[in-house]
Amino acid sequence: MKLDKRSTFSLFLLLIAWTVSAQKIVVKSDVIDCGQVLYRTPVTLSFSLKNKWYRELHFTRAETSSSAVSVECPPVVVGDDDDFTVNVTYDAKQMGRFEKAVYLYHNLSDEPLKLIIKGIVVGELTAFEGDYPFRLGNIKADMNNIEFDNVNKGDMPMLEIHIMNASSKTVQPVAMHLPDYIKAEVSPSMLSPGHAGVVRITLDSHLLYSMGLTQTSIYLGEYPGDRVSSAKEISISTVLLPSFTDMTEAQRAFPPKIQLSSDSLNFGGLSGKGKGKGEIMITNTGKSCLDISNIQMFTTGMTVSLSRARIEPDESAELKISVDAKQLKSARSKPRVLMITNDPAHPKVTIWVNIN
Repeated sequence: MKLDKRSTFSLFLLLIAWTVSAQKIVVKSDVIDCGQVLYRTPVTLSFSLKNKWYRELHFTRAETSSSAVSVECPPVVVGDDDDFTVNVTYDAKQMGRFEKAVYLYHNLSDEPLKLIIKGIVVGELTAFEGDYPFRLGNIKADMNNIEFDNVNKGDMPMLEIHIMNASSKTVQPVAMHLPDYIKAEVSPSMLSPGHAGVVRITLDSHLLYSMGLTQTSIYLGEYPGDRVSSAKEISISTVLLPSFTDMTEAQRAFPPKIQLSSDSLNFGGLSGKGKGKGEIMITNTGKSCLDISNIQMFTTGMTVSLSRARIEPDESAELKISVDAKQLKSARSKPRVLMITNDPAHPKVTIWVNIN
């Protein structure tokens, strides 16, 4: 196949663009969280890097965002495709959380290489005193199921999972397959065998658009690029409550009011593989129509049916709940039914299901 001059020139530009984009310094991790750091006790962190500029790399100077940070510069000359290490030492002068930056200038770019260290300065190291009953691969955890309950739009709640490296090698735990409304941070970045850390999981409710229950799963790998598997799964449930800020004065004066015949159902007599059915009567004791906009279940093993979703004042509806004991016994979270209503006093109503 022959190429004309225009095609040849375009191919030439494409090759140049690919070559430039491929030229870089590869950093195993450009952010290191060192977890707890003792006050006025220097700690040194090592960044692992590789020269992928396809030319010799010369570092000219290093700058830091704090006088408490010092840098051990890499070799004067780093050859093509060579590995090298940058050691950063932090000598904490004040208590609390910190995030410091290091800027390394070199001959192959006008932009410096930026490395970040962060953690929390404490007067005394504290250890988690609880148990680690769950396993996420070779990492033990105090929980594998998280629930963000009663979340209002705009909230950004955070929960922690305590973890411990149960393997015989150092791991770099990483949270994988995160939806856009979930952020996760592991501290410290590296865990030696037998050492503990924490996974901080933050919910951004601005990015949730459906009222009621939203469920997802993330996975905790032992290193970046680790394989996803059910053995490393962390379940996350969120309940987003409706807002009543736009209610008129008349609506506030005559609201609907939900009343249940019971807020729980007991299926304790079921055998291990048994199935059962129960009913809950829902009555509107208020002055305006009660709307049940959403009915959801936290676990598999249950089905529900509601005789009607709009209940006029002084009228009732029947909620039927069917359960499969075998499926419920393997559920990670407590079996329950969630209803979202327009009752300002009870926007979320929970019916607990007991099988024990």
